[in-house]
Amino acid sequence: MWSMAWSRAFCGSCNFRGYLTNNTLKNIVNRTIYRVIKMITANDLKTKGIACLEESLANQPEAVITVRGKESFVVMKIEHYHYLREMELEAALYEAQQDVAAGRFSKDSVDQHVAELFAE
Repeated sequence: MWSMAWSRAFCGSCNFRGYLTNNTLKNIVNRTIYRVIKMITANDLKTKGIACLEESLANQPEAVITVRGKESFVVMKIEHYHYLREMELEAALYEAQQDVAAGRFSKDSVDQHVAELFAE
């Protein structure tokens, strides 16, 4: 279930002011998950080199490299990688803020915290 607070945090980096509805978020996720991703064979990459990657990434943010018919690697434009990394960091920040708000934190020293972790 999508919460409205998560919706706002997810879109915070793109300067969106307001909330997305649950249906809008589900549509964005479904389009992202189910879109057709360009497949590049290892042989194509070997023979065409970077030109093969540039061609594949011209109209989409990522492509899959297959080796012997199996998906093995994902390549993407650096801008897309930075965007994904930013979203990952924003999600981690949001989660940390929720933990602090709910009182799920400790003011112990690092040594005390590590000792508690190994005691469990």
